[in-house]
Amino acid sequence: MKRARLIYNPSSGREEMRKRLPDILQKLDIGGIEVSCYATTGEGDAMLAAADAAERDYDMVIAAGGDGTLYEVVNGLASKMNRPPLGILPVGTTNDFARAMSIPRNWDYACDLIIQQYKKPIDVGVANERYFINIAGGGSLTELTYDVPSKLKTMIGQLAYYMKGIEKMTRLRPTVLKLDAEGVGTFHDEYMMFLICNSNSVGGFERLAPNSLPDDGLLDVLLVTKCNLAEFIRLVTLALRGEHLNDPHVIHFQTKRLQVETPDYVQINLDGEYGGVLPFTFSILPGHLHIFTDETGISTYE
Repeated sequence: MKRARLIYNPSSGREEMRKRLPDILQKLDIGGIEVSCYATTGEGDAMLAAADAAERDYDMVIAAGGDGTLYEVVNGLASKMNRPPLGILPVGTTNDFARAMSIPRNWDYACDLIIQQYKKPIDVGVANERYFINIAGGGSLTELTYDVPSKLKTMIGQLAYYMKGIEKMTRLRPTVLKLDAEGVGTFHDEYMMFLICNSNSVGGFERLAPNSLPDDGLLDVLLVTKCNLAEFIRLVTLALRGEHLNDPHVIHFQTKRLQVETPDYVQINLDGEYGGVLPFTFSILPGHLHIFTDETGISTYE
């Protein structure tokens, strides 16, 4: 029998995990996985629980929640010499990385992937002293995810982000940034935002970084140059269709290391969570974690 540490956020996805926990435990037990549970109660809990699980030699760690829970679990595991494989139960409000990895929202099917034990190595991003698995960024709209109150997310789910996004778009402003990209060059101008992607699923956009793969050893960087509100809305419309990379307001490149600085106060978003303020150095750790996923690679997210 394999030993798993299940770290879950009881309030994720309108408290979906709290309702499904008995069924999930039974399913995993029948599949030969003995589970001990840890329910988070505040910020940093999941990170500490994941680090403890690694030190206690669990066979696997399972993160149940949204992107925020996954972010903390990754930060608990990534610095350890012994890093147990990671299972994901995407029961949160946003589950971008699970979508990119073809891990279904349906808890029953997601449990099947953990029971099947097919593991895939994936890259982990490094942002100064912290880690991210899906996205890092800075600029007005990247502050959106941690501006949305947790109670509002629990009540109305994804709609909470759309409501806050409309409010934010009326206050968009460019920021002076200097970016030094290894093997690419230096960029120094006014930008609306920058995004550093480790997958093609970011902020609910499945085509925002269409060339980005979580196992290619590269960071995909998107810069949005100075534009007005009408131009930005048009750009968002193009991004929904995956047609934005050729727009004159978008700069796209791949790199293994990126340094970003600014004379302004710019907050950094790491996997939807507050990560600090610039300056930052971003890099990639190839194949640093193993994730349980679908061997076929066919998406069954819904």
